[in-house]
Order: sequence, then C-alpha cells, then structure tokens
Amino acid sequence: MVAQPATVASQPDLEVVAVSTSQSFKAWAHGYPYKTVRWHFHPEYELHLVTATTGRAFVGDYIGPFAPGDLVLTGPDVPHNWLSDVAPGTVIPERGLVLQFSQDFADRFLALFPETDAMRGILTDAARGIRFASGTSSQVEPVFRRLLNASGPGRLGAFFDLMDVLSRSSDHRLLASVSYQRDPKGLMAQPMNFILAHIAVNLVEELREGDLAALTGMSASTFSRHFQRATGSNFVSYVTEMRINRAREMLAHDERPIIEVCFDVGFQNLSNFNRRFRAMTGMCPREYRKLRRENAAEPEWAS
Repeated sequence: MVAQPATVASQPDLEVVAVSTSQSFKAWAHGYPYKTVRWHFHPEYELHLVTATTGRAFVGDYIGPFAPGDLVLTGPDVPHNWLSDVAPGTVIPERGLVLQFSQDFADRFLALFPETDAMRGILTDAARGIRFASGTSSQVEPVFRRLLNASGPGRLGAFFDLMDVLSRSSDHRLLASVSYQRDPKGLMAQPMNFILAHIAVNLVEELREGDLAALTGMSASTFSRHFQRATGSNFVSYVTEMRINRAREMLAHDERPIIEVCFDVGFQNLSNFNRRFRAMTGMCPREYRKLRRENAAEPEWAS
C-alpha cells in the first residue's frame, strides 16, 4: 500500500492550478507516482477519470473504492485524493485524465450561453462530489481524449461535448454527506497552504525559505519537512519550477525581451535564468519562444 488512511485524515494541501493565459481550462493525463497524488484541494472544479489501478477514493468526508472507469466531478475547495493499491516503487504511465476549470469560467459561460443552463445542476452538486456510473464514464473517455489533443475552437467544442454528457447523466451519486461543509477559509488558514498561496502571489519578489518559515512560526527544519510533504519538492526547486512555468507563458504570448522576462518572473540574473530554463525544458528561452511561435503559426498553403 502506498499510503495509510491516517495520512488522508490530516489537513489537505493547497494545489496551485496554473491555467495558461491562452486557455480557458487545464486538461492533461498523468501517471503514478505524481506530485498531486495526495490529499489536497483547490478553488477549481475538477473532473477526474481513473484509467488504471484500484484503491480508495477520498472526497470530502467520503471514503470508498475506485477502479478504472471511476469518474468523479469535485467542486471548488472540496478536498480529494485517490490512493492506489500498488507496491512501492511501481510506476504507472497513465493513471488518470484530469480537467480543471475555475468558478469564474463556469459563471461566464452560464451567463453568456443559455444552452448551458442544463449544466447548473451538476456544478451545484459538485460541492459534495459526484461519481458518475460506468455508462457515462464510457461515453466520456473518448471525448476526454479528444479534448486532450484538441486546440483552438475544437478544444472548447470538446469541453462542452464532455459537459453535455455529464449534464444528461441520470445515473450518478453524490459522495460527501449532506452535513459535509467545505471550509476554504479554514483550509487557507493552514500554515503551508498560506505559504503556497503567498509564493504564487509574490513569485517576482525575492523569496527566502527562512523568511517563510518565520511567517509560519516553524523552525527551518520543520518548515522544510512540511514543505516537501505538501509539494513533493524542496523549496528552491518548487519556486524555480513556478518561475520557469510563468516564463514559458510570457515567452509564448508577449514580445518582451528575454531579459525582461527573466526579471519579471523573479530571477536576479540572465545566466541563472538561462541555465534553469534549459535544465527544465531542454532548450534555451530563445529557442523555446521560436518553436512556440512556429507551432502557433498559420500553415502556408500552396497557391
């Protein structure tokens, strides 16, 4: 077994969901182990389809078994986790498909498009977590995979096709109890969740592990241990990854010189930025920008 129920009984960790500025939602497939495979929450809706392994699902105060085909929609700030029954050291290339979108995005499409009104019900019920039956799951998977590979308007089309399948489902159950109460303010008051939110907001500033440890009242060693458990990374690696991810967005979608991007994401010198960027992406920032632009360019059709 990879974890014990007592681990999940602790306070959930905040997951910072970074949705690209060029996209309305985030969708991807992940394997196992993976950094978000832990008891966690986030302000976004999440649709999770298990494609491999069996184990126990935790959603709010619900605990129950899961298997391939398990399809669950959770609402904002609902803690959740799927613990797989696998031997230590096991690697699964793909364990699940994940879709995440914000409350703001949901509010906007509900306000703009009367045709989406049928989706209100499942979005409301997602506050307790919804598990859909196998019939719905089998309809959703090919649409989900089409969504992962789509771009432009086709990506939006796949999203609404997927949500249409969910909203028309008559065979699903709510997971958390009627008395279950979400507590986003309480969750964010937890020291490590406060720190992760602080890093996301102040990424451009100079961030020192000792200073953040002092904000929590923890010793440096205790803070380091809790941070590693919450993020799966040490402090420096986590901040570096967040900064490089933000730099990739800037390089792909604006014209600022690379040195400005370097400083705007919190690096203090260009050589360190270039070295860290290459270590994470396998290429320098200039090459990354060039390839992203070539990929986004319109095809040149022969006359």
